[in-house]
Amino acid sequence: MLIALLIPLTLAGIICMGVLTRETIRQGGAPKLEGAILGAVVSFFDTLGIGSFAPTAAWFKFRKLVPDRLIPQTMLVGLTPPSVLQGIIYLLLLGVMVDPILLVGCILACVMGGLLGAPLVAKSKVWVVQSVVAIGLLVAAGAYTLTNLHLMPGGGTANSLPMGLTILAVVASFGFGVLLNFGVGNYAPTLVLLSLMGMDPRLCFPIMAASAGLMGSAASVRHIRMGQMDLRLVMGITLGGFPAVLIAAFIVKEMPVEMLRWLVIVVVLYAAAVMARSAWVGRKGDLTPMTPEAAVAE
Repeated sequence: MLIALLIPLTLAGIICMGVLTRETIRQGGAPKLEGAILGAVVSFFDTLGIGSFAPTAAWFKFRKLVPDRLIPQTMLVGLTPPSVLQGIIYLLLLGVMVDPILLVGCILACVMGGLLGAPLVAKSKVWVVQSVVAIGLLVAAGAYTLTNLHLMPGGGTANSLPMGLTILAVVASFGFGVLLNFGVGNYAPTLVLLSLMGMDPRLCFPIMAASAGLMGSAASVRHIRMGQMDLRLVMGITLGGFPAVLIAAFIVKEMPVEMLRWLVIVVVLYAAAVMARSAWVGRKGDLTPMTPEAAVAE
């Protein structure tokens, strides 16, 4: 069963990386250094369980590196290859300990949700994307805060769930896959949900990382071919992420990250407030009655 997951995950990562490399060369220019540094930092801490989407979105917004409507796609494509590497590592280290039905079911459901969500985010209005990202940032900030205050569910020692809870976890994973396209990371919600159900938190990592990697690879190819992103920034994030994942997984393994989470909370809340304001302004503009001239132009 483990081989049946490792082979498609590896192949999907190779295909995604190949398409990204080809299109980056076609677009021209070298990978951006700022992207590489950002990718290294967020992928390092992502491997240790903090998550990468929220801090990346916050940095994009703070530095104005990416238009708001392209933040989800840019994050997803840039962070997917390092997530594939994480998925392979965690499947090899911990995957054999997880109930195969739960593992495969959650991963496939997340992939299906991701494929459905890819065209949705591309067709959504800017203020809708901004609103979803803002909500996702607030959820992440809440999860970080609960973790630091030791209020996050500690989880149990189970490596499997009753059939009813397994079905619920699979359905939820489908939703997490859809939201990944909107820049809402799946690490925090997956960890919270499965921990509440009694899962050993360590055993959530193969599910989270493999889901993000496989789903992200499938959705990323579609986003790359749409040709809307700055692939130099995307490639920088990807290249910076690879060595960071290896260092975190095999050298550092674990470290005290509580102070870092408090810093991330401040940055993420700032980005969420700015994003929510932009969404509010954009929505008000959408609801403004059209003038006769504008109606004719439409």
